[in-house]
Amino acid sequence: MINISKEEAKNRIAKRIAQEFNVTKDIVFINLGVGIPTMVANYINNENVFIQAENGILGVGPLAEGDDIDFQLINAGRQPVTERKGCSYFDSSVSFGMIRGGHIDVTVIGAFEVDGEGNIANWIIPNGKQLGVGGAMDLVSGAGKVIIAMQHNGKDGKRKIKKSCTLPITGFQEADMVVTEWAVFSLYQGRLVLQEIASDITLDELKSRTEAEFKISDNLIEFKT
Repeated sequence: MINISKEEAKNRIAKRIAQEFNVTKDIVFINLGVGIPTMVANYINNENVFIQAENGILGVGPLAEGDDIDFQLINAGRQPVTERKGCSYFDSSVSFGMIRGGHIDVTVIGAFEVDGEGNIANWIIPNGKQLGVGGAMDLVSGAGKVIIAMQHNGKDGKRKIKKSCTLPITGFQEADMVVTEWAVFSLYQGRLVLQEIASDITLDELKSRTEAEFKISDNLIEFKT
C-alpha cells in the first residue's frame, strides 16, 4: 500500500466529493463545513450548484488566493473566499432558517468519528479545545443529504470509522455517505456499504484500517481520484 501525504489525502477526498455535484443537471444548494469540506469548492465547476456558507453567503466560489483575497469576504471557517455570479448575502438568522427549514439539499461536513449505523461525532473531543457545536447539529438534521469528508485514520493511526462512536454524538443515523482517501461508503438501511475503493489499497488493508464491519457492494468500482 502506498502511503500518501496529509495534503494529498485531503485533496483526494475533496475532488471525489466534487464529482457528486459536477454531474448534476438540477439546481442544488449545498453547505460546506470547516476543514476538508471547504476544499470541495475548489473543484466544483457546475453553475447549477450554489454553495452556502452559514455565516450568510449563497454563491461561494473557490478559496481566494493572492490578489483575490478580501478579508471582508470569508466563509464560516474564516477563510477568504471568492464569489460566483449571482452571489447574495444575508444575516445568520436567515442562513440558519435555510438550514433548519430544509432548504439545503446537501451538507458536506468533517467528523472525528462515524460508525456503522451512520452516527456522527464531529463537534467535540472531551477536554479538548472547542468553541462549541456551531451549525453541525442543525446541518445534519436539516440538510437533505449528509456527506462525511474525513481522513480514514487519525494522526496516530486510530480508526475513525467505528463499530460505535465513542465521542459525543452530533446526529444519530444521519450520515448518508462517507468519503475518505481510500474509499467511498454509503449507508443503506442502517448498514455501511463499500461502494468504491482506491487502487492503491487492497480490500484486506482497508478492512484492517476500518473498525466497523461493512458490506461490499455488488457493483464495487475503483475510487476515481
